[in-house]
Amino acid sequence: MSPRAALARIRLNPHSRAVQRDLRDAADMHRTLMRMVPDHLGDSPRQVAGLLYRLDETDTTSTLLVQATTLDPARLPDGYGHSDVKDLTPMFNALKKGLAVRYRIVVNPAKTERLPLDQKGQRGKRIPLTGPEADQWWTRRATAAGLELRTLLPTPVAATQPRGKGTPPMRHHLVRYDGTATVTDPDALTDAVLTGIGRAKSYGASLLSLAPAGTA
Repeated sequence: MSPRAALARIRLNPHSRAVQRDLRDAADMHRTLMRMVPDHLGDSPRQVAGLLYRLDETDTTSTLLVQATTLDPARLPDGYGHSDVKDLTPMFNALKKGLAVRYRIVVNPAKTERLPLDQKGQRGKRIPLTGPEADQWWTRRATAAGLELRTLLPTPVAATQPRGKGTPPMRHHLVRYDGTATVTDPDALTDAVLTGIGRAKSYGASLLSLAPAGTA
């Protein structure tokens, strides 16, 4: 049985106050997008719904890609943007070993600080990775996800953080990777698309987009 997921492409309305608010505050963006999935999903609703998202921006437009098992764009605030939703089943069915693909993903490359022996059992802080270290991080993660990278182009993305009153002071270092790859493990790749790669899923990271390499 094929896995089930839908992808919404939302061209944001820059005049919407809700959009303006969400673009300023990652926590608000996450809350708004969670309105698109069913209610009463328990203590981990994002994980249960499989919700992942990414903001793709150009000089003239801002587009949200939102993925989950079930999506209802009608539950977004009025005037939020124009939405198109598609079933991802055909894409999953097309994933075969040896298939050449193009990919895009925003990730949060980081490593855990190694602590001295006298602090054994404690957890070190997360250290953002940049440059070649970040590229190596993505290459390792892509390999584990069933992709053999052919090319990669890193683009820094503005750090996201919640700004609301009472929110924790966290900041997520993000990098967007675009490139080409060859599918080596369709099952692992399907799982990576469904569950995301890496951390900061609630802040616009981890959503892996794929397309056949020959498409525009």
